[in-house]
Amino acid sequence: MPQPLMPKAVAVWLVDNTSLTFDQIAAFVEMHPLEVSGIADGEVAVGMKGRDPVAAGELTRGSIEECEADPKKRLRLVERKALPPQKRKAPRYTPLSKRQERPAAIAWLVRNHPELSDAQISKLVGTTKPTIQSIRDKSHWNISQIQPIDPVALGMCRQMELDEAVKKAAKKAGITETAAPAEGALLSTEDSLAFEAPAEEEAPKEFTADELFNLPKGDVEEDETT
Repeated sequence: MPQPLMPKAVAVWLVDNTSLTFDQIAAFVEMHPLEVSGIADGEVAVGMKGRDPVAAGELTRGSIEECEADPKKRLRLVERKALPPQKRKAPRYTPLSKRQERPAAIAWLVRNHPELSDAQISKLVGTTKPTIQSIRDKSHWNISQIQPIDPVALGMCRQMELDEAVKKAAKKAGITETAAPAEGALLSTEDSLAFEAPAEEEAPKEFTADELFNLPKGDVEEDETT
């Protein structure tokens, strides 16, 4: 049979605050009735402060009153339902070697994607909102030494995650135009295909002497000086 926490202190409280028999108390706290009698006589647990099992949720007041009315009945410990463990979403872990580069990543995001919220930046690079704010308002203690660097290049987030965050922020801000990529930014596959290299100009055709001789007269400009 399960017993309450701190059984002797509970026995002291039950002796002092109820009319339960020594046998009932002894059965509940798993002590010998003579030991409970010693508590009542002041020979056992001298000076010990009693522990209220009702306040602790181990007994109900109704159960005590029921047992006081019938000495044959026994107290029963209230069963506590175990709560499922709470799953806490841990913040993104940033290796120690990368933590000093977080201000650089924040500065890059603030400069190139001002539409991103502090919460989005915090999720991308694993930082705090006060740090982001200090870089936004240039009050960071090392602001003069911070050089903006793409967080993807630093390995703090994936390009897919950055693209998704920017897309959500742009949609929330009502930005619909597709802006040109920032200088030094890493392009996604879709963006890379969208920006095509300009076609090279076709070089003028060169003719051999025989080809020039056989060309129609309209294709050969006469020398005005002759």
